Amino acid sequence: MTSAGSFSDRYFTLIDQIVTITLKGQLRSKEQIYQQLVKEIESGTGEVFERCLSQRLETTKTQVETAVDELKQARASRSLRAMQAIQGEWERYQKEQQSTGAIDSAKRSILAAPSGERFTVWLGYVDLNQENRLNFEALKQLVKALDKAVADQADQNNPELTPEIQQLTSGIRQGIESYQKLEDALIRWIYEVPTAIGFEGTPTVSGPWKLWAERVERVPKRLFQTIVERQSVAEAIRRQAALAPRDWVELVILLQSLQRALVAWFEKQPYDSKWGTQQSVATFLTFAAIWCELLNGFRDAASLSSADRQQLSQGCFLALLQTLRGFSQQPYFPLYGGIFALLSTDYLKNALTYLDEPLKRVEGTQEKARILTLLGYSQRAFGQYERALAFHQEALEIARTADDQPCEIANLNHLSRIYLAQKNYGEAINHSQRALILARQKGDRLGEANALTNLGYSEVLAARELERMDSDSCEMAVSYLQQGLQLSEKLGDRQSQSLCYNSLGIAYVILEQPQVAIPFLEKGVQAALMSGDLYLQGLNFAYLAEAHHALAEREKTALAAFLGMYLLHQIGAIEWRQPAGLLSIMQGQIGELTFEQLRRQVRSEVVAVIGVDGYDHLPTLLGEYKGSMGKE
Repeated sequence: MTSAGSFSDRYFTLIDQIVTITLKGQLRSKEQIYQQLVKEIESGTGEVFERCLSQRLETTKTQVETAVDELKQARASRSLRAMQAIQGEWERYQKEQQSTGAIDSAKRSILAAPSGERFTVWLGYVDLNQENRLNFEALKQLVKALDKAVADQADQNNPELTPEIQQLTSGIRQGIESYQKLEDALIRWIYEVPTAIGFEGTPTVSGPWKLWAERVERVPKRLFQTIVERQSVAEAIRRQAALAPRDWVELVILLQSLQRALVAWFEKQPYDSKWGTQQSVATFLTFAAIWCELLNGFRDAASLSSADRQQLSQGCFLALLQTLRGFSQQPYFPLYGGIFALLSTDYLKNALTYLDEPLKRVEGTQEKARILTLLGYSQRAFGQYERALAFHQEALEIARTADDQPCEIANLNHLSRIYLAQKNYGEAINHSQRALILARQKGDRLGEANALTNLGYSEVLAARELERMDSDSCEMAVSYLQQGLQLSEKLGDRQSQSLCYNSLGIAYVILEQPQVAIPFLEKGVQAALMSGDLYLQGLNFAYLAEAHHALAEREKTALAAFLGMYLLHQIGAIEWRQPAGLLSIMQGQIGELTFEQLRRQVRSEVVAVIGVDGYDHLPTLLGEYKGSMGKE
């Protein structure tokens, strides 16, 4: 066994030799130094070499500083520059060795993994949250290493290895190729489509998807076309003929690369940092939602084997979780929003059931608390109150442990809203008061705005429950709501503004002051539209319909009710039944023929918000509501 002392002697000699040939003018390039290091330094002895180099550098620096003779000082200076060149190549050597080590580790882990787990093992090495994740160059080297390993093991009795590795390496090549085709078009859509302000879906804006679809092939092309056509991604994947694991690998590389590049670009927009932040949020939410759709699609893909369906759907879940983890670490993470924000289709509804159990296995960290907060908001919108309570209560405990006070305050506020939905007004008031006290102690203005709104709203509903709707008992409650609105307006937080407008509007509807409620609810619609929160947008429309109905404004009632019903149903929110019930009552009062004429009268305004397909789908939704009433 070679001792550390002998390695020191050897490395001192190596350093001196490189300095000597440098001083003699025999060094052709820095690459020559690098190759010497590769040849001479043995694995596991890097610290010894680094110590030797550091000692030589210090000694030589002292010689430069203390030499009296100019000739000796000049020689020492040249020696110092030579050692600094060695130091530069040593740093390069360490990085290369680290990359090589990561590639070798990935290769060994993938080959050692059981059949059915190799793709998800690979996914861990491209996780965007890992500092040492494999970049494109490293992935290319991994492909070569895996191909060679498969060739070397060709004679071994492992029938699943070769086809699985070939699917993986083929998918890596395709993914890199697809992204490289999109690099020059990454943000071109922002400039080419004047109305394209982000990823949010509208009937007239397709964002980047159409442009990207024109530049790629295979499954990515079909994915982008499906989004452009506003169809179900999950259904498109289910029906994809000859779908293979390599297609999933290609999508992982492509989608991760697009997400990383877009967020980096949006975050660097100094001319409008708020716009950049909004688009970064939209990017994270959009790609998270796409992974949810892909999860559902791969889980049921007819052209895949049962084992592949299980492995690739699990891979989609892990990719989703990686996206949410990265998002949770950003300063602009929306503690008061849901995962369906800025999206116009039901991306997550079915996936939440699938996410529940795996999330319990994630360590109790700050990121988990924030992910649970996001999912809890969505669960409340879906009417899954008990599940939402469990998400937020767990998030609250984790946030306290992690000392994440904004997250703690947010979960107190969310719990208050859930208790309101369950008509548990005492707990709603209790949690909103706790949130308000803590928010003011910690200077969390956004949390304070939401707490004031929740407290005022809770007081209004509690007063109605106790039949104490006199002006005196409601004055303080409305005051809280107005304070929350003023604060949210000052902060410029559109989502909180929408919640405040909505709560004030509902309060005035309850107080039988519809004329006062309408302006607040209309502003709530606009604020929700700007924030991209379809849930709040739909809620504001639903109560706007109630206010217009109280004033016997039939056409305005129908318009708001149609939009509220459709938007809330699109994201699976239980409250879609409220405007549907109002429309059903109207239909019964005025007759089917007059009701259909009324629907046609508001057609242009409805189409402007939800498109022709949405307008055509309204009778079906109303029929679904009536059918469900018949079963109750």
